[in-house]
Amino acid sequence: MRGTPFFFGDHRNDTAMDKATRIDLFSMRTAPMRAFHLTWMAFFVCFFAWFACAPLMPLIKREYGLSADQVANINIAAVAVTILVRLVVGPMCDRFGPRKVYSVLLLAGAVPVLGAALSTGYDSFLWCRLAIGAIGASFVITQYHTSVMFAPNVVGTANATTAGWGNAGAGAAQAIVPLLVAAAIALGAGAASAWRIALIVPGIAMPVMAYFYWRYTQDCPQGDFSTLRRAGIAIDGGKKGGWQSFLAACSNYRVWMLFVTYGACFGVEVFIHNMAAVYYVDRFQFTLAQAGMAAGSFGLLALFARALGGWLSDKAAARRGLDIRATLLFALIAGEGIGLYAFAHAPSAALAVISMLAFGLFTHMACGATYALVPFIDRKALGGVAGVIGAGGNVGAVAAGFLMKGLGSAQATLSMLGVIVAGTALCALAVRFSPEHKAREAALRESALAVNSGIAN
Repeated sequence: MRGTPFFFGDHRNDTAMDKATRIDLFSMRTAPMRAFHLTWMAFFVCFFAWFACAPLMPLIKREYGLSADQVANINIAAVAVTILVRLVVGPMCDRFGPRKVYSVLLLAGAVPVLGAALSTGYDSFLWCRLAIGAIGASFVITQYHTSVMFAPNVVGTANATTAGWGNAGAGAAQAIVPLLVAAAIALGAGAASAWRIALIVPGIAMPVMAYFYWRYTQDCPQGDFSTLRRAGIAIDGGKKGGWQSFLAACSNYRVWMLFVTYGACFGVEVFIHNMAAVYYVDRFQFTLAQAGMAAGSFGLLALFARALGGWLSDKAAARRGLDIRATLLFALIAGEGIGLYAFAHAPSAALAVISMLAFGLFTHMACGATYALVPFIDRKALGGVAGVIGAGGNVGAVAAGFLMKGLGSAQATLSMLGVIVAGTALCALAVRFSPEHKAREAALRESALAVNSGIAN
């Protein structure tokens, strides 16, 4: 399939045998571009399913008679298990390949989504919400897959774009799920049945997406890891000892600095997704549909803001080297913290929405800039690096959930988070690279561009 090409990066031809040095948005003729499009689509479906329950919480809270503490427990459960699964799927991608891991996650993740629709009370819903959290590990697979498909000159943009478009599934869930509820009610369903019917949509979409992912992607530009290993072909990523990559990642201080920064940006993003609808209903008396649209607008910023963060990182690095990526991340997280504090103290609904969109822009851009750095931390431990840093996002979300339980006030929690986030920006400045590391990455970049330039000529 090919239309008029639209490019990010260098305008050179790529082949299925080499990492892509450009993003040709209107083409799926190459393995990297098929992976590009199917990763963000799979990620979109996963995040839609992961956050489909969030805009339904006012209805579920009323039906099950949930206390504020029980709602907080559900929000924590939604992100807690993702920490463990993100740590696991990174090394699993190294061992089995992203194609197999993503397909299995999509199939398995549909079970608790449909289970939540059949829940009978607080306990059963809590356990389903906990299991649904595993779907959040889809992010790590998405970033892994694009990292092995795209060359250094454009990998930041590729990672950020696929993550951003996929992450928009969370915003889409906030906006669309209340409409599905309204449609079910209009067709004669009661409120208690309507929210259950709405959950069936992502529950069915996940196995459908699993089929397309299995059918049309491959692990890396050269093919699938298992086939390449049997042929004795060396590949970037896909080491047999997946847990060795995990241990290597854990011994790298840069990984832990980005673990913290990702907790500050993606952790806050997840926290906002889970509590925004209830916050707008409780504080500003929004209707369910109004709250869903307001909360959804925050998530939909990911459609362009994550990609913008990655693109800026790539462009800055092309001019000023690898270290500037970390400096950009520092500025974005500092801006996020200031904006989050302003959101907490917004005196009216209109100002709350405006300030939410402002700090949300910085939040999504910071997420993109973080994973624009990931491929350069340790190429021999890509799965471990991606998994540990990705888990940091969920640690941040869980920490924010416990902070809210401790303070007992959403507004106080948001205010405190703004201060904490601004402080964590310093961790980004601590990420620096040796002259040898920077020279090696510069050589890899030039080599990829030279190879593809030769193909073009």
